[in-house]
Amino acid sequence: MPRASFTDRGFSAQEPVRNPPSGGPILRGVSLKPEHPLVDGRTADSPLVRAYRGERPERTPVWFMRQAGRSLPEYRELRAGGDMLQACLTPDMASEITLQPVRRHGVDAAIFFSDIVVPVLLAGVDVRIVVGRGPVLDTPVRTASDVLKLRPLDPAALDPVRQAVAQTVEQLGSTPLIGFAGAPFTLAAYLVEGGPSKDQIRARSLMRSDPQTWATLLNWCADVTGQFLRAQVESGASAAQLFDSWVGSLSREDYRRRVFPHSKRALDHLRGLDVPKVHFGLGTDRIFPDITALGVDAVGVDWRIPLDDAAAILGEQFTVQGNIDPAMLTAPWPALKAHIDDVLERGQAARAHVVNLGHGVPPETDPDVLTRIVRYVHGERDAAE
Repeated sequence: MPRASFTDRGFSAQEPVRNPPSGGPILRGVSLKPEHPLVDGRTADSPLVRAYRGERPERTPVWFMRQAGRSLPEYRELRAGGDMLQACLTPDMASEITLQPVRRHGVDAAIFFSDIVVPVLLAGVDVRIVVGRGPVLDTPVRTASDVLKLRPLDPAALDPVRQAVAQTVEQLGSTPLIGFAGAPFTLAAYLVEGGPSKDQIRARSLMRSDPQTWATLLNWCADVTGQFLRAQVESGASAAQLFDSWVGSLSREDYRRRVFPHSKRALDHLRGLDVPKVHFGLGTDRIFPDITALGVDAVGVDWRIPLDDAAAILGEQFTVQGNIDPAMLTAPWPALKAHIDDVLERGQAARAHVVNLGHGVPPETDPDVLTRIVRYVHGERDAAE
């Protein structure tokens, strides 16, 4: 493949945790390797990394969640008839899919192509991706005995992830790669529900009816997803994003008591690795003050709250990321352009701003619209008209 050239709060759990399945001790006293892109200079001065660290680069960085996926014809051609999770664990394919939107759109970052349930699969849980539905487990994890059957993740199982990241970083050059992982609550919700759910009622029921089992399950989720994230960073990712897609179903009190400590535990797996960290969740405005205590540098904001309102809650120590409404991607260009202008203006209220969507790219999106957005955000106004 040719080389691409792209220009506290200190909350704590309320219940003791007995015999938690553990991914092993969190490593301390380590640092990024000399050949890491943040250390050897390839990505340290990129617009994305600078913005995550609180600077205002000359060009506002932009990337899209789910930018590598079904909206791209080259992705559909490559993935035709194949298994999603198998693609994630085939280094050549995962790397190629990660690179596709960078080549096509000229975005300021790649995000590693994988799925949040990959570490769960690698830890021995029988999970599969059903087209049109998402991750599905034929045998959900719903009881204390189910949780105690969960096994630690063998670090060697992450070798395909490490290989794919290393290959991708080699191709990206000065464009940073973002590593990602699912937050413990969202992972646990999939495990308990057995698949996607509108309200996560079984998961929330377990959280309330058996808090001990819940805490044990979330510790396990925190460790496997933390290891997954760390493997990506160690292999060359220049930033790390934790996705908590379903956290909006929780009250603030439940988040603080039953979820926050475990999200913190997942991110603690990155201790010693000096990379920017980002949190994104849907419907998180009421827990913004708690998210700031996770130790992140940037907070992803969905389309429901204006960026200046989010910045006022988060404070001046945090970069905001977002928050173009995905529903606007099918609007006429004048309306979409006005919306982007509003997002850019409101993003000025934060210390720095990374443009993104308020959620992921819908599969039916015209790829040319995404390219046009990138060029417009980058200041190529004539080319984007």
